[in-house]
Amino acid sequence: MRKCVVAVGVAVWVGVTGLVPAMGQDRPSSKAAPVPVLASEWGVGRWIPDLELRPEAGPAFRWSGRFGKARAVVVAVTSTSCPVSGRYGPTLAALEQEFESRGVSFLWVDPVDTDSVESIGRWARELGLRGPWVRDAGGTLSKALGFRSTAEVLVVDAARTVQYRGAVDDQYGPGYSKAAPTRRHLVEALEAVLAGRPVETPGTSVPGCDLETAAPIPPARPVTYHHRISRILEQSCVPCHREGGIAPFALTSPAEVAAHAGMIRRQVSEGLMPPWFAAPPAHGPSPWLNDRSLPAADKADLLAWLEQGRPEGDPSQALRPRSHPTTWQSGEPDVVLRIPEPVEVAASGVMPYVNVEVPTGFDSDRWVQAWEVRPTAREVVHHVLVYVLPPGKDGKPDRSARIDGAGHYLAAYAPGYQAVTYPDGWAKHVPAGSTLRFQLHYTPRGRATRDQSALGLRFSKAPPRHEVRVGAVAAPIDIPPGDPDFRIEGRLPVPKAARLMSFMPHMHLRGKAYRYELERPGVAPVTLLDVPRYDFNWQLLYRLSDHVDLPAGSVLKGIARYDNSAGNPANPDPTRRVQWGEQTDEEMMLGYIEYYLPDVPPGTPVDFRASGSAGRRGGPSRAFRALDRNRDGRITPDESPSPEQFKAADTDGNGEVSPDELKAFLRSRDGRGASGAPAAPGRASAP
Repeated sequence: MRKCVVAVGVAVWVGVTGLVPAMGQDRPSSKAAPVPVLASEWGVGRWIPDLELRPEAGPAFRWSGRFGKARAVVVAVTSTSCPVSGRYGPTLAALEQEFESRGVSFLWVDPVDTDSVESIGRWARELGLRGPWVRDAGGTLSKALGFRSTAEVLVVDAARTVQYRGAVDDQYGPGYSKAAPTRRHLVEALEAVLAGRPVETPGTSVPGCDLETAAPIPPARPVTYHHRISRILEQSCVPCHREGGIAPFALTSPAEVAAHAGMIRRQVSEGLMPPWFAAPPAHGPSPWLNDRSLPAADKADLLAWLEQGRPEGDPSQALRPRSHPTTWQSGEPDVVLRIPEPVEVAASGVMPYVNVEVPTGFDSDRWVQAWEVRPTAREVVHHVLVYVLPPGKDGKPDRSARIDGAGHYLAAYAPGYQAVTYPDGWAKHVPAGSTLRFQLHYTPRGRATRDQSALGLRFSKAPPRHEVRVGAVAAPIDIPPGDPDFRIEGRLPVPKAARLMSFMPHMHLRGKAYRYELERPGVAPVTLLDVPRYDFNWQLLYRLSDHVDLPAGSVLKGIARYDNSAGNPANPDPTRRVQWGEQTDEEMMLGYIEYYLPDVPPGTPVDFRASGSAGRRGGPSRAFRALDRNRDGRITPDESPSPEQFKAADTDGNGEVSPDELKAFLRSRDGRGASGAPAAPGRASAP
């Protein structure tokens, strides 16, 4: 038997490299939930030699000396710059304490070179970690033990045999979080090892941040960091991946890029980074003003450079670093409106939406030409939506209409999208005395914190030529349990000639794909935006370079697809029938649009939704609008508070109530003639 010592950063015991799967082996998508893998190829059943380890705190030790009496050892691969690893910190720390009395020890390893000793030490202290932690500079231990991802764990028994290798559980991963795990893989493995029985699922994939463990391939062509790669990164990655940026780590130096090479390769190869999900045009240039997709040539050069040894090249060819704004991106705002009290964000789990109202104090109408949302704790803010509540007749915020975005939406924040400046002559209207409603969605990242998001507004210096208005394609939602590809179609009739400026599809965790189409009379439908792989974690605004005409009488369609099956790792409950709701475990079907009416003066009230869907003089009543929550021009059973009255109002029996049917029903109930006013919204007499 070969005797060996691993001194971290000094030597590698080559006999352990069999723990690493062969190059080219297929691996599950980084966004997929943990799935079983072939345990023998994952290194399960292999023997671990008597390694020498050098922790950051305390003297070096051999495995046998420190863990010789342990019934099992958990090797936890962590990183202070990986969001998934951060989320799992509290979970692992709690498990360390829970299993300590049962003879289980933990070894903590951070293999990312650019994670500082200070940040790792602070993380360990905040979590109260009890076991030793090793900063694996150079990745020597990682290569020896075959680590392939952060958030990966190994369970090693008393005979130093790997009995489990894979994910902690299925609660977190890149792009999703659940309120609680449905499979606790690590706990199941520990219970089996402590009971002396085989682990039922000895190996799983790990939805963490990939690590670079393979030996670099010599370069085949002169693509170097200083000459080419730094420029690609500066254009497509550094706006977020920089010190003070919204990304969890920086990519502004060769060392930082090398430290995260595995994750860069995975995310770029799968088209997940940079985040841009619009299908590419069939021909011609991109129609999008803010297209952030990685050009094919840049993608090829970046991936080739990662595979070919990552040569740095001649420093004299280095890119001159750009300066990135550290304050307001769109210039100093004229006014800053902040939520009044900080929101306490938990360390783990899933938080419900937080809704906060902020009075503007505006004594006159304002025209917003630029806006920017700035969280104070960006690492935990998934998104912020800001709506305008105009004052009612009593001066208080008008909350009579459901806030679904159409006609109310002002601004938004999501990772990579937080500021918009409209061209001169275009602006959004905020009436005097309005109140802003902030809807905030937080995703805990392993440490309790506080956020006090703010909205900065810059006003137009002169009245605009065009008012930027907001509408939404919407449709009722009733998704059956387990359906992997449920299709919903919404229609938004266009009552007046308009011009489209931008799109923002919005669904929740079951959202799979979204497509906008335009139907003109006598013309085949035209696809305006196709998002074949929707991602709830990126609430992207797709801004058109050239505005698109919407002729009067045309119809804007939204076609949404949902995955309510167990194959969707983000699905909160695949056994549940899903309907409309604001929380992420419910669903929405909204295709936001920004548009303007070239023939209508700014400030003129126009109900773009109702006049198109009603098709009758005067449009639907206030009672109808109050019940028609998704603004699709019809009342469906899920929008009705009374099944019996809904059935009575649905005179043609087609499963929906039209404005005329509601009007007739209310008149018959109240005993009024044609001139009688309909009942107020919310009365029991409405269906």
